[in-house]
Amino acid sequence: MNRVFFIQKFIIIAGRIKNLTTLNIVDRHTSNKFSAVTVFLLTGLTILFVSCGQMGKTGTNETATRGSIKITADESFQPIIETEVFTFTHLYNNAHITAQFKPEYDVINDFMNDSVRTIVTSKKLTDYQIQYLRDTQIIARTTTFAYDALALITSLDNKDTLLTYNTVKGIFTGKIRKWKEINPKSKLGDIRVIFDNNKSGNIRYFRELFEIKDSLKGNFFAVNSNPEVINFVSRNPDAIGILSVNWISDKDNPSAKEYSKKVNRIAVSQEFTNDGSFYYPEQGWIHTRSYPFVREVYLISRETFPGLGSGFINWAAAEQGQRIVLKSGLVPATMPIRLVQVKN
Repeated sequence: MNRVFFIQKFIIIAGRIKNLTTLNIVDRHTSNKFSAVTVFLLTGLTILFVSCGQMGKTGTNETATRGSIKITADESFQPIIETEVFTFTHLYNNAHITAQFKPEYDVINDFMNDSVRTIVTSKKLTDYQIQYLRDTQIIARTTTFAYDALALITSLDNKDTLLTYNTVKGIFTGKIRKWKEINPKSKLGDIRVIFDNNKSGNIRYFRELFEIKDSLKGNFFAVNSNPEVINFVSRNPDAIGILSVNWISDKDNPSAKEYSKKVNRIAVSQEFTNDGSFYYPEQGWIHTRSYPFVREVYLISRETFPGLGSGFINWAAAEQGQRIVLKSGLVPATMPIRLVQVKN
């Protein structure tokens, strides 16, 4: 908007007000009225002038496909988000997105503290957090981006790769502590459960699912990252690891292919069925929710204008971004899925 135009209007209006107040100077009451009007107009014009200047600056420096921003993502989704950001920024050369990866707890804190405007997480904001943002004139917009499976992995030397839902629940609640309680023929000892971080959304998911209120048992161990979970489990036959399946499901990702060769994925039965069926954390079973440990992945924005964060979210939830989700081994949230049954 033209600043000269507003300055000209300001001068004209101010001049008219001065003339009006001069004509009514005898009437003190009327004069006070015009003084109030003067202050009101001056304040309004100043705010409008500054706002238009800020709008012009934003429009010049950042749009839905241009600018520089940081986003924070749950480190569980690092493989897929790195691919999404790489593709988007190569399609739009003026878009510069720096993705930083942290535990879920820190991701939410970054968002609430206004350190970043866009986050990737499997945890929705609480009602309290949403209201807190609204009280500061911020509307958080949440877009479901993908469906993920939390995979349970074991060493290639561990041949027990089928677990019932209740067995998994027993392990997490501490009722099952030894491999012999699962398979009497097992030569392994205590079960060690390995997860990525004490602030992790992976362990939070199971705590909430199985309603675990107390501290985790002594056979639960946090490492420092998802690759460390894979490496630890691959070397220790008595361990069970927890991680997002996107770390081992993308057949075109060299790292994912290498990781997937080092571990077994456990197939799990459904909670209320006992028909002998077990389901792996694969796309078809994620889509139908036959695999029991499925969660949503969210893109959340607090932008107050259509900026680069919003542009990235819209793109990721559209066809090109959803094709990357499909290729990664997760299930797209906004694109139709066609299941094909292959008979042996």
